[in-house]
Amino acid sequence: MAAFTATTAAAAATRLFSLSTPKPSLFRRNNNLLHSTLTPSFSLNLKPSSSLKPLNYSTKPTITAAISVGSKLPDATLSFLDASDEVQTVTISALTTSKKAILFAVPGAFTPTCSQKHVPGFIAKASELKSKGVDIIACISVNDAFVMKAWKESLNVGDEVMMLSDGNGDFTRAIGAELDLSDKPIGLGVRSKRYAMLVEDGVVKVLNMEDGGAFTFSGAEDMLKVL
Repeated sequence: MAAFTATTAAAAATRLFSLSTPKPSLFRRNNNLLHSTLTPSFSLNLKPSSSLKPLNYSTKPTITAAISVGSKLPDATLSFLDASDEVQTVTISALTTSKKAILFAVPGAFTPTCSQKHVPGFIAKASELKSKGVDIIACISVNDAFVMKAWKESLNVGDEVMMLSDGNGDFTRAIGAELDLSDKPIGLGVRSKRYAMLVEDGVVKVLNMEDGGAFTFSGAEDMLKVL
């Protein structure tokens, strides 16, 4: 009887162990399921931390945008400081509805190309542009309204060009014009691609979207040619 009991206990223990230990194939399936659930599929090949970069909107010569000629511009709210340094806002709709407007964007206030060429070009040609029926000329940048006011004063910009802040990048994202410069040591982060567009009653008639921050066909002279 003792031998039977010991044999029975051993058999029961063996059976219990076999039930509590996952079969290799089942364990692999479950482990794969767990791994695929918890591990992002895009980060299987890890690199040393020194080579990792923030999420990057490519600055390579692939130009994409959420808008094109014929698109109705999405609405968004931009801001600026008035003469009393009070924050004011204006919508894209207010700038473009029943109007002919030129909206141009720069990667950053106080940056060399923007300060030396892009904005000064529109200041110099503002009268000619408005003589051809343009009601609004506005510069848009992913900078805060205080920076845009200081930049406006440094360039001696009058009322001919509005200097508008898209501080949170809402309008820039809505039209697909993000430019990620996070991998640059200067610390610009995500800004706007350089562009110039002619908008009539809220609809894009001309869109000159540059490759990143290049300055080749988004200047005032280029917009005069299409009017």
